Amino acid sequence: MRNFTKSKGGFTIIEVVLVLAIAGLIFLIVFLAVPALQRGQRDTQRKNDLSRLVASVQSYQSNNKGAIPVTTTGPVTGFLDSYLKKDSAFSDPTGGDYTLSRVTSVPTTVDTPDSGTINYVIGRDCSNASVGNRKVAFIMGLEGGGVSCQTN
Repeated sequence: MRNFTKSKGGFTIIEVVLVLAIAGLIFLIVFLAVPALQRGQRDTQRKNDLSRLVASVQSYQSNNKGAIPVTTTGPVTGFLDSYLKKDSAFSDPTGGDYTLSRVTSVPTTVDTPDSGTINYVIGRDCSNASVGNRKVAFIMGLEGGGVSCQTN
């Protein structure tokens, strides 16, 4: 009768390669997911800033007999400082201040979403329908694609 002795336990090369391959896949998934999450966070911040802008316009209107704080030449002097920057900063998540730019109709796409530009249309809503001169549609491009639009 033969005596078989067990050899010492250890990892085989195949097991080590398999663990390294799985770790590499996990690293790759995380590496690809982080930029998308950051882009989504910046888009959420932009949408929140747009909501703050609309709320500030509504506050301005209630203090100024329904007048809107933007004109054909730009925002009324002091509106951004008095209503938006009073409590906290109002700037694009990628850095720099937002700028307001008047356009003639509501765009469906914006070429440079991270430029910090908020487009506005006087007398239109987000569907581009005419709604009177006391309404303003604010439009901002998003990094994830598309635009965010809100009307006061």
